[in-house]
Amino acid sequence: MAASNPSVFLLSVNGQIEGADFPSYDNLYCKYCYVYGQDWIPTTGLEEGITQITCKGSQASHKLIWNFPLDVTFKSTNPSGWPQLVVSVYGPDVFGNDVVRGYGATHIPITPGQHTRTMAMFVPEPTWRLQKFTSWLMGRRPEYTDPKVVAQGEGREVTRVCSQGFVTVCFSIMMKDLKKLGYDSGPANPQSHAASSWSTEDQSNF
Repeated sequence: MAASNPSVFLLSVNGQIEGADFPSYDNLYCKYCYVYGQDWIPTTGLEEGITQITCKGSQASHKLIWNFPLDVTFKSTNPSGWPQLVVSVYGPDVFGNDVVRGYGATHIPITPGQHTRTMAMFVPEPTWRLQKFTSWLMGRRPEYTDPKVVAQGEGREVTRVCSQGFVTVCFSIMMKDLKKLGYDSGPANPQSHAASSWSTEDQSNF
């Protein structure tokens, strides 16, 4: 009876943080975490992680490559608060201190299949010129005490930011029992037949 009338649905997120494009910086690494609503519970996998440091290769694009894996599964009774991936990129300044080079966030795709997202990264900027000079002199630039704030709207309108680079993330999304609870996630992405088959309603091995 429980199998035919589920009370929760499952969202499986696989993929990787592929790399980044920061024309002015090199030797960068990134941290990631998820932000989600009160009804969401991680069941397996990692909620946060940190990549290796990478430098620009000899290829013409001069992109930074991480290929860092993502693997987490959530369960929920309510789509409200759908998970977001938050990425923070760090690297050395002229004094050798690790400083933030960009924050970004993107919602986990809401349809099964393969998806690619390119996140525009930004950093908070000092309000006054004196603050900007002092932060440069001290080797410390403005940072958020909690990177998860970038996935929330409260207070963001009063924050001055500067765009700075891009991060590319690939997702492979699988879902279970979403339709049984009355929600339509739309058609599966045709790029991945294997992933779309997981979203059918006869799955029992999730």
